Amino acid sequence: MSIINLNLKDLLEFLTHHSCCSVMYLAFFMCLVLILLCFVMNKRSSCKVYLKDFACYKPPPSQKCSKELLMKQVRRMGYIPEEMLDFMKIIMEGCGLGDSTYLPEIFFKESYYNPSMKNSTREVEMAIFGSVDMLLAKTDVKSEDIGILIVNCCIYNPVPSLSSIVINHYKLRENIISYNLSGMGCSAGLVAIGLAKQLLQVHHNSYALIVSTESITGNCYVGKDRSKFFINCLFRAGGAAILLSNRPSDHKHSKYQLVHTIHTNTSTSDQCYHSIFREEDNAGIVGVTINKHLVATAIATIERNIITLGYLILPMQEKVVYIARKLLPSKTLSLNNIPNFRKAIDHFLPHVGGKVVLDQLQKTLGFSEDNMEASRMTLFRYGNTSSSSIWYELAYVEAKGRVKRGNRVWQMAFGSGFKCQSVIWRAIKTVDHDDYNPWADEIVGFPVILEDIETDPFSFVPSK
Repeated sequence: MSIINLNLKDLLEFLTHHSCCSVMYLAFFMCLVLILLCFVMNKRSSCKVYLKDFACYKPPPSQKCSKELLMKQVRRMGYIPEEMLDFMKIIMEGCGLGDSTYLPEIFFKESYYNPSMKNSTREVEMAIFGSVDMLLAKTDVKSEDIGILIVNCCIYNPVPSLSSIVINHYKLRENIISYNLSGMGCSAGLVAIGLAKQLLQVHHNSYALIVSTESITGNCYVGKDRSKFFINCLFRAGGAAILLSNRPSDHKHSKYQLVHTIHTNTSTSDQCYHSIFREEDNAGIVGVTINKHLVATAIATIERNIITLGYLILPMQEKVVYIARKLLPSKTLSLNNIPNFRKAIDHFLPHVGGKVVLDQLQKTLGFSEDNMEASRMTLFRYGNTSSSSIWYELAYVEAKGRVKRGNRVWQMAFGSGFKCQSVIWRAIKTVDHDDYNPWADEIVGFPVILEDIETDPFSFVPSK
């Protein structure tokens, strides 16, 4: 019988004269076809993620503090033991900071150091609200359009959380997806970028707001353990807000497109795990230990991160260099064996960390002083503002007018754990001058010539 002439009666007769097994096979096949059809029809390609814009908080001039003024304030407030002041001065002379960084209000308004939740909250609210207000003004995005919120702050964690503080202040919508990252150190800002990227692959047509800051008001170390003193000398007030989008319509209105996020975590190593550690000293005073293994730990973790990154972005001839590094004995390695990332990257923006870390990173990767300019100038002008530092660096190259359409920007952050995170952006357009830029009114004075002071702030005996 011809299939064309097959009617309902013939179909019933066909099914009747065939085994039950055949019918089951047919039903299974039809279900499989339907499932496959549904999958193809509903399958969506990965969303492109755009950096619509970002904003960095610039504290008021009243909070600007030179190294000399800081030493004067420390003596006046009396919270640092007298025998530690000379050690503090030595570290500050060689850590790469200038005389225009910012400290929280408590160091100017109080007669003695007595941190409180109120003062700590005041510091983070100034940074968070200041940067988010600027960002919303720059982008004209309404708060009710934000569907994802990620706030990161390492040590200061109030209840309700910082993400709840942001939601309450800006009256964000009730169904917003919010996360509060803590204890992740200076790398948390780029970790948040990676998290937002994954969320934006699921929640389409959305905006993701990321806020990165730190509170140092209540985290100064007042004991006598030298390994815990570094945080007192290097960290400064600051914060940044970043707006990501997966809306196709935002392509032409955004600055950058997200290309890669690479995360490396070496916490399984006890040496890496303890290289930055918050703990009590022998007198029971809490502080953050920075031990002598930090630089070696940081470089080892960073090298693992850039090997993964290199396979993604380097041209073929440079990838061969990576293979050579693994095969050749260590004694034969030299700068000639290090891949030339400048062939794949236009702007390199590593976390400022400190002068000794930047020096070692520059040596390891073979970068020139020009490549390190944004990081060194950010460390000099704003100090280490923790996870927001990399955004002051990006603001620097934008203020210099160096970001051209098609340029690739490499942001790298590293911190406690030990962790290293790399993010690659591609500039969608040439970035014009921005009056909201924290460097706008003083960029003509940079770069400055830095005094080359040889110092080793990690020469102390670690606590552990």
